[in-house]
Amino acid sequence: MPSAHPAPTAVLSVRSRPARPARAGAPRRALAALLVATLAAAAAGARAAAAQPPVAAPVRATAELIVTNARIHTADAARPVAQALAVRDGRLLFVGDATGALALRGPATRVVDLAGRTVIPGMVDAHGHLLGLGLGLRNVDLVGTTSYEQVIARVVERARQAPPGSWIVGRGWDQNDWGDTRFPTHDALSRALPDHPVYLERVDGHAALVNAAAMRAAGIGRNTADPAGGRLERAGDGDPTGVLIDRAQGLVERAIPEATREERRAALLAAQRELHRWGLVGVHSAGESRATIELLEEMAARRELDLRTYVMIGDDSAALAHYFARGPRSALHDGRLWVRSVKLYADGALGSRGAALLEPYADEPGNSGLLISAPAHIQDVATRALRAGFQVNTHAIGDRGNRLVLDAYARAFAAVPVADHRFRVEHAQILHHDDVPRFAALGVIPSMQASHQTSDMYWAGTRLGEGRLLGAYAWRSLLDAGSIVPNGSDFPVELVNPLISFHAAVARQDARDWPAGGWHPEQRMTRDEALRSMTLWPAVAAFQERDMGSLTAGKYADFVVLDRDPMRVSAEEILATRVLATYVGGRAVYEARP
Repeated sequence: MPSAHPAPTAVLSVRSRPARPARAGAPRRALAALLVATLAAAAAGARAAAAQPPVAAPVRATAELIVTNARIHTADAARPVAQALAVRDGRLLFVGDATGALALRGPATRVVDLAGRTVIPGMVDAHGHLLGLGLGLRNVDLVGTTSYEQVIARVVERARQAPPGSWIVGRGWDQNDWGDTRFPTHDALSRALPDHPVYLERVDGHAALVNAAAMRAAGIGRNTADPAGGRLERAGDGDPTGVLIDRAQGLVERAIPEATREERRAALLAAQRELHRWGLVGVHSAGESRATIELLEEMAARRELDLRTYVMIGDDSAALAHYFARGPRSALHDGRLWVRSVKLYADGALGSRGAALLEPYADEPGNSGLLISAPAHIQDVATRALRAGFQVNTHAIGDRGNRLVLDAYARAFAAVPVADHRFRVEHAQILHHDDVPRFAALGVIPSMQASHQTSDMYWAGTRLGEGRLLGAYAWRSLLDAGSIVPNGSDFPVELVNPLISFHAAVARQDARDWPAGGWHPEQRMTRDEALRSMTLWPAVAAFQERDMGSLTAGKYADFVVLDRDPMRVSAEEILATRVLATYVGGRAVYEARP
């Protein structure tokens, strides 16, 4: 039965804890009837209890696990710091001082003395690609390459180990890190690998470089038209250069043999191990297919999934129709899987000049970016999702892309008023100053990735000009306007380690502590905010705050043991922090070797 809730601005304020989602305008008669029924049931229960003979008082619950002698940052405003915690049945029985925790010790209780080490809530990546990470672990890693020649060398090395004529797939190149920052052409790659079709995704996932063999396999030539929402880069004579932007990538992707179900299962398990290693207990996995979601459901049912996985359904009409008809699903299989949100795309990425801007790119005056989806499509899916009880999370990077998404959401909210929708914009990297307060006003959550700022800051000014940088990666502006800012990595676009984003959020510097004083330091988060951005705020952004996000009695016993305290060490030391153990439901899913 629906219940009353605070207005969206209160729901999504930095300081308030949202209630469970509900439809706006719940009938008061229904609520009154519910209260009457509840009181009647309570009275009947009391009469029945009075008629029974007295029974012995219940035995006090004892803990299965007690962790003590720790410095625990809880992300709970009521008790920010504690010394001990106790676990029973996968949940926190107690969080507080050692005396209170040890009072719950029983004959079978395991007591762990952490000797002053630091504990934080289990971290959650609010935007990653679980299957993409797992599959990427077996492909050619091009992250960190400093020249086109180095990219080719890595691909040639992999081809030596591959069957003749097989596809070579890689990811992670970024021409902005090379001496020549122009997009490459396929010629050198095609000469080095004439027989293997090669598909190399750019680091942001919004462009790819392919060789001649791959273009032949996909039927791409001079007369191939640009698809809607995509572009083939071309030479002066009109021939494709081998660089495919946004939806043009699909022209080649459909020619690549799909991974088998067992290969995808192995990839998901590999990704899970990688997340646990870095202290992550959960992920909001963006844009998964129905086949992948069904595989995750099977893995969760078989207890193979030890990751709190919040799925965003990819923008596929058949999949959306299926899940909208079925309705949202939450906390399946002891809180291993949620299927209640949708992932859409508004525009491309800044690095490949596909982000949709209000004004043209400073370094390419004739280009204002791409719209991957029409605003009408976003509005239509958003409206249908509201009726079905689903959240919508839309990729938008440029200031035009963000404005169009907010406009589409606003029209959907007017058509289907829902008090607690928690719709999101994924990335929200470049904002016009007029749009910053609209997020809180509409109850829309900017889900951002702090590590994107430290990856992009070297060349963002070249793309945008200095004026637009004032709205770039504007965490402080959004927080001050009343929004929360869940943090993630967008892995495999960025490295999995969540402390990279924690460090970026508080320092606005890269791993070499550049630039001195931070890049636009006025947009920093505090360390308390940065911790909440990877714990409590992802939980709020996924309707999970009653069960996770802070170390609070009653919530899942998900926590991480660290070798130092990132809340107190110098900013320079944060990235040296090691994860010693990761616990999900009170069980260690990762322990570092001594």
